[in-house]
Amino acid sequence: MNRTRLSAAVALAGATALVLTSCSSSSEEGQATPASSSAAPASSSTAPSSSAASTSSNATVYTLPGTGVFPEGITADDDTFYVSSTSDGAIFRGTVGNTTVEPFLPGGQDGRTGAAGLDVDGDDDENTLVVAGGATGTVWIYDAESGALRGKFTNGLGQDATFLNDVVIADNGDAFITDSRNPTLWRIPASATGEGQLEPFVDFTGSPFAYGEGFNANGIVEADDDNALVIVQSSTGNLYRVARDSKAVTQVDLGGATLQNGDGMEMEDDTLYVVRNRDSLIATVDLDDDGNRGRVTGEITDPSFAYPTTVADVDDQLLVVNSQFDKRGGTPVEPFTVVGVTER
Repeated sequence: MNRTRLSAAVALAGATALVLTSCSSSSEEGQATPASSSAAPASSSTAPSSSAASTSSNATVYTLPGTGVFPEGITADDDTFYVSSTSDGAIFRGTVGNTTVEPFLPGGQDGRTGAAGLDVDGDDDENTLVVAGGATGTVWIYDAESGALRGKFTNGLGQDATFLNDVVIADNGDAFITDSRNPTLWRIPASATGEGQLEPFVDFTGSPFAYGEGFNANGIVEADDDNALVIVQSSTGNLYRVARDSKAVTQVDLGGATLQNGDGMEMEDDTLYVVRNRDSLIATVDLDDDGNRGRVTGEITDPSFAYPTTVADVDDQLLVVNSQFDKRGGTPVEPFTVVGVTER
């Protein structure tokens, strides 16, 4: 993830609790329902999710505390990583090499009843953790070390009109948040302080990034040259580039390839890792520095993957979240896990 300074300081009073009603998936059928729902989403023509503790895998298995977690997001700074729960908004914190992950921010705290994508900035002692709140329409900013709340921003939309899915902290310190339901890319400027409204950065209406049925904007990264953002559209598998200065929106040229069911993404040097959740794999893309074009170079699979949603790169290891969203309303394999596989 791109990690730079994002400054926000605020003392907040109580917040109204909101309920997360969906997750980052590739279609309406794959949206997660609350943990109490008895309706399991239909699956597409992919291999069934497997237990994250599969004995045929060489993956390192990190166990998450609690039941019914249904994790979604992950981000890492050095050897510390953070994982979100879609069920109640809890945030967990772990250390690479220690397979037991600990609670960090309790579910429901600060009105955080659901959490999706995350990003962390550990540079220059900022220790900033940004949490996208899915259908709550809210983004929270925390001190990544102490857990102290620094800021809270909302778009004011109802839970059926928004889904704040993923977040990236850009090198200039701004945080950008994708919305899978509303055709808007949101921003929190690096200089923002206090409690307030999310700022619309780009309106995709009328642009090449056409919203349709299912989940739209999902994973987001910053291109290597720091001048553009790259977003995957889950429902089509297309990548789109958003210029930071002109705000121009163009489709990334993948030579005719698509990344269907694209979810979370990670940029490491020239390689873009795109998690394709329903397909239980991670696609590797050789992406140009400016983000205008790329080439799909391969796929990473592992028996330990269980409806993976996103990935973080740490010391030549990919940490992959096993959401088991396909088992929501059914019988998931517990405890829920994150697995570490070799980067390639």
